[in-house]
Amino acid sequence: APESLMQALEDLDYLAALDNDGNLSEFGIIMSEFPLDPQLSKALLASCEFECVDEMLTIAAMVTAPSCFLHAPPGTEEIALSCWHRFSHPAGDHFTLINVFNAFKAATANLTEPGNSEKWCRDHFLSCSALSMAEMIRAELVEIMKRIELPISEPDFGSEENLLSIKKALLSGYFMHIARDVDGSGNYLMLTHKQVAQLHPFSSYYNTRRIPEWVLFHEFSISEGNSIRVVSEISPHLFAELVPQYYFSNLPPSESKDILQEVINHLAPIPAMKEEQK
Repeated sequence: APESLMQALEDLDYLAALDNDGNLSEFGIIMSEFPLDPQLSKALLASCEFECVDEMLTIAAMVTAPSCFLHAPPGTEEIALSCWHRFSHPAGDHFTLINVFNAFKAATANLTEPGNSEKWCRDHFLSCSALSMAEMIRAELVEIMKRIELPISEPDFGSEENLLSIKKALLSGYFMHIARDVDGSGNYLMLTHKQVAQLHPFSSYYNTRRIPEWVLFHEFSISEGNSIRVVSEISPHLFAELVPQYYFSNLPPSESKDILQEVINHLAPIPAMKEEQK
């Protein structure tokens, strides 16, 4: 549909992938080297700046492959949840996916018999084919990074600085995928369009006591009950720091925009306003 095409072009413009004539910018050309969604390509390139490439490669591979979490057979849901809980990361689902991938890699490296990786996955209610595909996608992304001579930073997963860097890289690509819990009960209002969504049941925040107020999400799924998938907490401070001003100014008037304006005003007074007051 023409609307979808216009929206896609607008999104590319916000991601700095187009020049003033509507052609791919130099940045857009580099983004197009990756067989990924534009937001994900942008986040991966931003990870070079924030020095968290190793972790971002894993996230990109895991969200591009099918979901690694299997639907547990009836009666085993609690066991599956407790298995997944071992991988869960307090910073959110993107970080949980890194834990799952690293655990899969460690388990398969230690297994001598070919069928044992399938058994490990079955025991943890994880899809071996999805994780194997993520492994292949990640290897392909590494090859592309090397071919176009982009730096691959050393793994540093777990340090506070690294967690913040990953969130900055994610926000660089996914600033259009932000939602806020409007009533404290997990009803997330997406800032770009006034749609309310719930957490996907596979989220590590699902059924937990502490639901984050502000989140970045990988995708919104109408077919899965208006849910947001792969969700991580972000601070409004970080959002205000990284949201492109022209994206914000083009948001149509709405309650969402008012919330965002309030956050930006509160966190980052605009220098021009100070000039006017002199």
